[in-house]
Amino acid sequence: MNKSILGLYFEEFIVGEEISHSLSKTIFESDNNFFSLLTMNHHPAHTNIDYAQKEQHGQILVVGTLVFSLVVGMTVPDISGKAIANLGYENILHLNPVFINDTLYAKTKILDKYESKTKADRGVVYVETTGYNQHGIDVISFKRRVLVKKQK
Repeated sequence: MNKSILGLYFEEFIVGEEISHSLSKTIFESDNNFFSLLTMNHHPAHTNIDYAQKEQHGQILVVGTLVFSLVVGMTVPDISGKAIANLGYENILHLNPVFINDTLYAKTKILDKYESKTKADRGVVYVETTGYNQHGIDVISFKRRVLVKKQK
């Protein structure tokens, strides 16, 4: 059995490469309810079937920040497993709605990378991640910069 490797070192990222992440997650009603309670987001679009059925989509919407958190988490084994820090997120776009029982997948494109100007043992990787559902419809995208260890 091979040892599991968590993340890539700075040198292993290839600009232009796209990584299809192996993790996925079906969002259950309990996930959405718990996240709504935990984050104090009690909007009825996320927690009230009667309300949601009378609105645009006709069903409960999954909280957008739950979708974001799950998709970020799916990337950890490949993108930020060797990270020192996530330096920032940008252009978080909710592209399409996510509903209870949708399954999320993710892919990440390596946009750029550059060495740290202050510490020789690390570099910054700039990526764009897209989350999509079981129908192949993009539901979220975002960019981020990740400070990553170099190989020793």
